[in-house]
Amino acid sequence: MLRPAGRPAASGVASPAPDLTPPTAPVPEADSVDPRHVPAQRSAPAAEEGSADALLIRRTMTEIGPVADKVTSYFYALLFVRHPELRSLFPAAMDAQRDRLLKALLTAAEHLDDTPVLVDYLQNLGRGHRKYGTRAEHYPAVGECLIGALSKYAAAVWTPETEAAWVRAYTTMSQVMIDAAASDELRAPAWWQAEIVAHDLRTPDVAILTVRPDQPYPFLAGQYTSLETPWWPRVWRHYSFASAPRSDGLLTFHVKAVPAGWVSNALVHRARPGDVIRLGPPAGSMTVDHTTDSGLLCLGGGTGIAPIKALVEDVAEHGERRPVEVFYGARTDHDLYDIDTMLRLQQSHPWLSVRAVIDQRAHLQIPDALRAYGPWHEYDAYLSGPPGMIRSGIDTLRDIGIPSSRIRHDSVEELFAGAG
Repeated sequence: MLRPAGRPAASGVASPAPDLTPPTAPVPEADSVDPRHVPAQRSAPAAEEGSADALLIRRTMTEIGPVADKVTSYFYALLFVRHPELRSLFPAAMDAQRDRLLKALLTAAEHLDDTPVLVDYLQNLGRGHRKYGTRAEHYPAVGECLIGALSKYAAAVWTPETEAAWVRAYTTMSQVMIDAAASDELRAPAWWQAEIVAHDLRTPDVAILTVRPDQPYPFLAGQYTSLETPWWPRVWRHYSFASAPRSDGLLTFHVKAVPAGWVSNALVHRARPGDVIRLGPPAGSMTVDHTTDSGLLCLGGGTGIAPIKALVEDVAEHGERRPVEVFYGARTDHDLYDIDTMLRLQQSHPWLSVRAVIDQRAHLQIPDALRAYGPWHEYDAYLSGPPGMIRSGIDTLRDIGIPSSRIRHDSVEELFAGAG
């Protein structure tokens, strides 16, 4: 059972903050988001193995699976009736929020006995929730309502032992999140204000935005941030940085407007230079290991080319001559909106190779192209783009002998989330 190192669990019921979605597992706004390697969770909890508490919690999740929508709706109803002061922490529309709660619960339940994975997951949750205004005193209220909802809809398997397992788990898990937020508060703001200084509409639905944060914003190439616009308060979406850190401190994002995407459509069609947005903290581990000289095999689809471009710049700035192979996937020529930039980088760096793979006129899809070139045994792989491309890319990379430990990609949780 998870316990924070060197300290006992707090007393009473406590649980994760109001929005239980991790900053590493958002509802994506575009086809380039969240390049963090979060383990995939199954639609049903794991087989009957693990600690006693883990088994009881997974059994609960299996029981509520068929009525998950009702459980999450009831949870938020309880929360807002019993604690109306917390309503202001949430966006006006709650549809995506309900999905996020279930995904977070599934992730926590599956990895309950995997302390390193779960602690990392929870620490990111705690740090990321600072931007929502979440405070330590909010956690017990959320835990109380969460257990109330679970006990109602998992009545067939709910026992005093089950409730005690949930109380122990969420008391401890929430303490990890609280501690991470407190530690983060000592070194970074909860959010940054950033003024849009350039808005380049590359296609009718893709824009490249450049912003100037109001104070230094430390991040690594390959990471991402959460972003809130003034037009949709409390609605945050995740975008990868499209460049390595710059000496002028400016940040760049590639945004594709998706159907019914509130934030993406606002950024592409409404935002203009002078508008001010908010940025959450940087996150993600799809970064370059500069202690090795392994080659980089990069697959970027659509606006997923944004973090790939940042990785290329990062290698260049470190003065390394390790081979970097980029496969830039797109549906049509028109979708290769940043190909000129990538080709200019290729001209400047002999160690870089850029290949466009266009669905409508290519005999080879990206998986076939990977097999046609190579070998890739000495390469670390990076994937960013639409869920289908990531799925097929991961399968192909494993088939051709690249171990999972050397494959970094957009969070697998993203494959199951909808655009918004």
